[in-house]
Amino acid sequence: MSGAPKLAWRGIRKAFGPKQVLDGFDLDVAEGRSLVLLGGSGSGKSVAIKLAQGLIRPDAGAVLLDGVDVTARPAAERARRYGALFQGGALFDSLTVWENVAFRLVHADGVDRREARRRAAETLARVNLPKSALELRPGALSGGMQKRVALARAVVADPEILFFDEPTAGLDPINAGVINRLILEQVRRLGATAVTITHDLASARTVGDEIALLHEGAIAWRGPAADLDRSGHPLVHHFVHGDAEPA
Repeated sequence: MSGAPKLAWRGIRKAFGPKQVLDGFDLDVAEGRSLVLLGGSGSGKSVAIKLAQGLIRPDAGAVLLDGVDVTARPAAERARRYGALFQGGALFDSLTVWENVAFRLVHADGVDRREARRRAAETLARVNLPKSALELRPGALSGGMQKRVALARAVVADPEILFFDEPTAGLDPINAGVINRLILEQVRRLGATAVTITHDLASARTVGDEIALLHEGAIAWRGPAADLDRSGHPLVHHFVHGDAEPA
């Protein structure tokens, strides 16, 4: 893990109107590592991800991909290197399962539909969905199966960096556990750098090598996932145990 981080936020400030969301936000992720960003609702976790994806620009500071400001890289290059699983799945209701998974391959990478379908089927098998699901619409699937389709879409093009936005939101504990294990398997298979934002502590402990806590616009604590329950940090203790927030 020597050399420059794969992905780094440096001195980020971002406000929306009078609300200062990120204020001196510094964070980095080494190549091949999985980082979980924890924080309360409205703390700026999603904003941090959108900044890394180049979807919005910081008011100050920069996000660096391999040491280069992401906003200096063409959007097409970022798209090739990134994969994302969105909080609600964000599947296209009008497309079949395989067309959802292969959407990037067909519409951005120029892969012909026959080859794209083959790759989609192969990737869906990795997330334990049967071939019988290929021609179904997302509405015919359970919530857990839809999340598997969304995960397959995120990894089908073998991206270098993966973003997971509340990947277990809306799932029962059993299905959430399945998604967590599948995420871990796919990140390890690809050797990808991963950033997950979540409220789900079980998910954080499963998929993260490291965990960082976002509080009042900056990182309040960072450490190995195994240290989450013994950090000794009052804000971490409050987040994990839900007791009174320290003054």
